[in-house]
Amino acid sequence: MESLDLEASAKSEEGSVSRSSSLIANFRLDDDYDGETRDLFIVVDDPEKHTSTLEAYITFRVTTKTSRTEFEGTEFSVRRRYNDFLWIRQRLEEKHPTHLVPPLPEKHSLKRLDRFSTEFLKVRQAALQKFLTRVADHPVLSFDTCFQIFLTAKAWEFQAHKKQGSGFLTRVSDSLHNMSASYMMKNRPPEFASMHDYMTLLQDKLGVMDRIAQRVAKEQNDYMAELLEWGPCYTLWANSEDHLTGALLTMSKSVDECLKYVKELIDDTDTRFAQPLKEYLLYSECIKTVLRRRDAIQNEYDMVVDELAKRKDDKDNIKTSDQTYSIGALLGKDPEDVKQQKHDKLEVQIADLVHQMESLNDRTVVANADLKADMERWHKHKQRDMRETFMCLADMQISYYEKCLAVWENTIRAIQNNDHIQLPSTAAITENHEDAVL
Repeated sequence: MESLDLEASAKSEEGSVSRSSSLIANFRLDDDYDGETRDLFIVVDDPEKHTSTLEAYITFRVTTKTSRTEFEGTEFSVRRRYNDFLWIRQRLEEKHPTHLVPPLPEKHSLKRLDRFSTEFLKVRQAALQKFLTRVADHPVLSFDTCFQIFLTAKAWEFQAHKKQGSGFLTRVSDSLHNMSASYMMKNRPPEFASMHDYMTLLQDKLGVMDRIAQRVAKEQNDYMAELLEWGPCYTLWANSEDHLTGALLTMSKSVDECLKYVKELIDDTDTRFAQPLKEYLLYSECIKTVLRRRDAIQNEYDMVVDELAKRKDDKDNIKTSDQTYSIGALLGKDPEDVKQQKHDKLEVQIADLVHQMESLNDRTVVANADLKADMERWHKHKQRDMRETFMCLADMQISYYEKCLAVWENTIRAIQNNDHIQLPSTAAITENHEDAVL
């Protein structure tokens, strides 16, 4: 939890960069991002609904600007649907199993059942934008050929390439292998054991914050529903109180303004606080998955080392063993020939195991280096993101209460000064209330 320390977080960047899709033409390829020169910018925008005979789905425009020589141009624009994002993430995981691939938002949302609503598409677009930005900033994943195809290929070319992916059974077997390795792991290095414990602790803390945020959002929605009923009460009352008409209508107007600010707070809190928390909950699970893959490689290496030690012991025991009553000797072979054959066979097995051990040792070293490098980057990004998220929440709360305070202060002055407010007709009151309810 050291990276969440306030003094440490104060050293991170002070400003935030606008990611508006309308600014893609103004991006500079030499913009600095956390001390690294950026040469790949991606923007996700313009959701569009498509309807076919069998289904209806949404595609997003993915606009890319780059100066990398691997690309056949500098600017590209393609349309991709959510399943295409799932495909590229799976391909990146398969080709780079020891690297940390950023998470994607969940396909379905329990809160927003209408996946074609403007609000849902806004949240989905922001999450997909963040995913591609994180991949584009990765020093390894961003150079993957499949990622390049995802950003540049035309629709028919992209669909043809998707069909060349690995099969479902391969992914299932790899998943089962990783799960079994995590249960069999006995001597995980302390640094990775502490990494696993930290991610478990972070998941718990973020989960608590997410649940509390959901309860607060529910209370705010209940409060908004009450304000929706409260405002018209003053307007209707004004019809029967001639001397209080101005004050009552002023109160009704103030309640309606507060109602608007509450709705803004609920929407902004969900977009700028709840969603980042959910993303890091998914991120923590991704890190645990990479840890299991690393454990699977080390577990395989440890098994080969144990088997090699066993074969070497067998080889040493062969020299002093008596093969007179072995199966080969009982079949008529010379005991010394039997001993030599067993010795030669063990020599071959030992040589093969040594080769496997060296290969697995290299894979383990690479996996450790990849994971540690990605975790270092992740901690830096997490520190900055959490700092911005918490400060954003504080700013939203301050802004909300300042707006509401200003509304009620103006209300007091208006009532004291007897400012005249025109009384609307009863039909207009009913119509406005029905519109508000809708």
